[in-house]
This record gives sequence, structure tokens and C-alpha cells, in this order.
Amino acid sequence: MTSTTPDAAMAVWLEYSTIHQHLMSHLARELNRETGLSEADYQILDALADRPDGRVRALELRWVLQWEKSRLSHQIARMVTRGLLDRRACAEDARSQIVVLTTEGRDAAFRARRVRAVSIERLILRVLPAEVLDELAHATQLLADALERAADADPECRVVRAEARGDQRPQDGEAEEGCHPC
Repeated sequence: MTSTTPDAAMAVWLEYSTIHQHLMSHLARELNRETGLSEADYQILDALADRPDGRVRALELRWVLQWEKSRLSHQIARMVTRGLLDRRACAEDARSQIVVLTTEGRDAAFRARRVRAVSIERLILRVLPAEVLDELAHATQLLADALERAADADPECRVVRAEARGDQRPQDGEAEEGCHPC
């Protein structure tokens, strides 16, 4: 960026935001065309696929995905109906459920990951030179750090984060290490 005026910076942000939305829409269409999965399906399957037992508390999954409770509940119900997920009662917390990846869901997750990897390679990794990818990684870390600080400063976010992790309710001003931002 050659100019750092507020207008120029905002124009960069708006262009990035538009391109990001177009990229995500394109990736979702490719995924759906190749696998029949929606982007929401993929996000849940991907979040569960690397877990050795393929299970997670619904509240933790909600935190990881940054979804509203009703959105997650409806999406899980659709995926249970299709045989991709199962729901089980949580022994430690009767109010919570455990979301479990089925064998069919695990197979679908790995098929979807292969499709997504090919898309990312073609649309991003072959297009952006290594130095631009390095700059993107740096910018991503700066934004992640800023979001972490914002989450630490937000009392409502700290409560949700603590609940997702199964921690006690944090005290005002108390920050938790290593959590995703609200």
C-alpha cells in the first residue's frame, strides 16, 4: 500500500473483504460440486477429523467455529440425519452434548479436505509468491493477536470462552491464555 491515509486503508480493507467473500463462496461451490457437502458441513467435519476419538463437546465446537447456538444445533441435526455425525449425552455435564464423527463422516471429511487442498493450491498457492505468503502469515498473526486482546478485554467473551473450556467463570480483568477470540 503506497498511501496510509484512513481512506486508502479503508479501501484496502473493503477490497480484501470483498475478495475474501468471493474466494470463500467459490471454495464452497467447488466443495459442494465435488462432495455434496456444504461449507457448514465441512467446517464441522474438519473440526472433528483431527481429534483421535472424533468427538467434542457441542459448546467447545461452538467456540471453535464461532457459531451461534441455534445455528450449530440445526446444522448438527441435519448432519445426524445424513449419518455424518452422532450426538451423545455428556457424562460430565447433563446440559451438554457430545458431537461424534461417524465413520461416514470421517470419510466425507477426508474427501472434502482433498478437494479443498486442490482448490487452495490452484487459487492461492500457485498465484501468490512465497514472499507474499510470508506477509500474509505475518498479517494473520497480527490480526490473531489483536483479536485475542479484544477477547481478553470483553467480559462476555471471557465467560463464553471459559464455559467452552469447562473452566470456572473468570474474574473481571482475568485473561485466559491460548484461547480463540470471540
